[in-house]
Amino acid sequence: MLLVHARTEAVLTLRNGEQVLLTLLIPLALLVGLSLLDVITMPAPRVDSVTPRVFALAIMSSAFTGQAIALGFDRRYGVLKRLAATALPRWLLVAGRVAAALAVVVVQLVVLGAVALALGWSPSAAGLGWTVLLVVLGTLTFGALGVLLGGALKAEVVLALANVIWFVLLLAGGIVLRVDALPGGMAAVVRLLPSGALTEGFTQALVDGVAPSWWVWVTLAVWGAVGGVVATRTTKLV
Repeated sequence: MLLVHARTEAVLTLRNGEQVLLTLLIPLALLVGLSLLDVITMPAPRVDSVTPRVFALAIMSSAFTGQAIALGFDRRYGVLKRLAATALPRWLLVAGRVAAALAVVVVQLVVLGAVALALGWSPSAAGLGWTVLLVVLGTLTFGALGVLLGGALKAEVVLALANVIWFVLLLAGGIVLRVDALPGGMAAVVRLLPSGALTEGFTQALVDGVAPSWWVWVTLAVWGAVGGVVATRTTKLV
């Protein structure tokens, strides 16, 4: 049941033009733009610094924002109510959507990675294993938070709130600017956000070639666990 539900959700996401724009085209545009244009000060080669940030953005866009909006409108149009008439339990609904998000994220990162390589990206081989673990944990974390948001509020509220959160985290959540580049007080707050933790983890693994700091794993795990538990209990059918 989990595999069937996850496959269905993944196919529906990839067929949705708006979802593709959010999850792939925007991160792709930022990857190319920030790599080629000197908009933000970054060490050379710029693509090495940009790629980890775009990876984090892609995961957040797909697993959180896209997931929340899709779930909110599925509830509005009665999709979840119909699913409730089947043998699909609530926990499996959450797990299936998160698993579908992971499948979509894999497609995203393959495309983004190929473009980054064409732009001259040279990731650290020592950090590739850590990157895979971060992709899984980051997707699970943001997926749980996306289901939490999309399963509890009205579709119109979810649409507005999910996009606002996406924009705020992009600019001030440790993605455009690394945690180390932020003022002390703000850096401490951003370290507690899943966006800041995921971006820093990718940067440490792919640029520095080292294992991500312990706080990266703890931050993502806590957000994911809390989000998953609460989402399982609060997701509404309508």
